[in-house]
Amino acid sequence: MTPVFLTIDTEIAWRHHRAGLDPAIVEARSIEPAGVGLGWQLGVLAQHRLKATFFVDPMPARVYGLDLFRRIVDAILAAGQEVQLHLHPNWTEASLTNREAHGSFEIIDLSADAQRDLLGEAASLLMAAGAPRPVAFRAGSYSANDDTLAGLAALGITYDSSHNGAHHPWPSAIGLPPTQIAPLMHRGVTEVPVTTIEDKPGKWRNFQICALSTQEMAAAIDHAIAARHAAVTIVGHSFELADRSGTKANKVHVQRFESLCRILAERRAAAPTTHFADLPQLTLDAHDKPLPASRWRRGRRQAEQLWSNLVSERGA
Repeated sequence: MTPVFLTIDTEIAWRHHRAGLDPAIVEARSIEPAGVGLGWQLGVLAQHRLKATFFVDPMPARVYGLDLFRRIVDAILAAGQEVQLHLHPNWTEASLTNREAHGSFEIIDLSADAQRDLLGEAASLLMAAGAPRPVAFRAGSYSANDDTLAGLAALGITYDSSHNGAHHPWPSAIGLPPTQIAPLMHRGVTEVPVTTIEDKPGKWRNFQICALSTQEMAAAIDHAIAARHAAVTIVGHSFELADRSGTKANKVHVQRFESLCRILAERRAAAPTTHFADLPQLTLDAHDKPLPASRWRRGRRQAEQLWSNLVSERGA
C-alpha cells in the first residue's frame, strides 16, 4: 500500500493581520473563511472517513492569545484528526499596535541555535493550547534547511514535511534534490517530502489543492499506486478554499477538495490516509519519481486556474 499524508496547514493569514482587521475578523477569515474553512473541511473528511494532519502554527498566540488556538486544537482533536507543528517566524515581531512590524519571514534566515529555540517555543505554545507533544513539523512557506532538521531532531520531533521540490532551492532549502518525493532519513529525522508532479520537462509543481486540477490530483495518486510509491503527501490550507479576502468561497478549490476526498475514499484500499502519530512503517530511500508531464493535463488546469482567478478572486 501507499500511505497518504493529507495535510492542512492551519494558520492566521498574515494578509488579514497586516490589513489591520479586528482580531475576530482576522480569525474568521483565516480559520473559518466563507463557511469552507476548518469546520467545513473536518466535516467533509469525516463524511469520507479520511485521516488528515493539521499543521497548526501557534506563533500568532504571541499577538492574539492562546484561546484562539485552544479552539482550533479542540475542534481538530474532537473530530478525530491530529495536530502537528507549523511555524511562520514573522510573528515573532508582530503586534496589534503596529501591523507593519514583523520578524523574518523565512526560518532559514536564522542561525541554527535561533531556529532550535524558536521551534522549542512553538512546540510549547502548541501543547499549551491542548495539543499532544508534536511528532511532525512543516515550516511555513516550506522554508527549512538542514539546520532546521537538526533542531527538530534535538527536540525529539520525528518527522519533517518541509522539502518541496517546486520551491527548491529557496525557500525550501533542505539539502535534497528537487525530485526527492520518497521519505528518507536526513539530519536525524524522517523527511517526508511534499509530493510533486512534473509540470513541464524539468519543472515541478507541488501537490497542493490550489495548485493542481482534479485530473492532475487523480493522476498523481494513481501514478503513486501503480508505481508502489512509499508515500504521497498532499498540502492544503485552512483558508485556501475561499478567495483571498476570506469572504467568498472559491468554487473551483471547493470542488477540488470534495473531489480529492472522494478519490481518496475510493482508493483507500491501495492508498490509505494516515496520521504521523500512527508512526506508519514507511519504506525509506525508495526511488520514487514524480508523475511525468502532460501537456493535456497542464492545459486543462491552466484554463481552470484562469476561471478561478477571474470568477472566484477578481469577481469577489
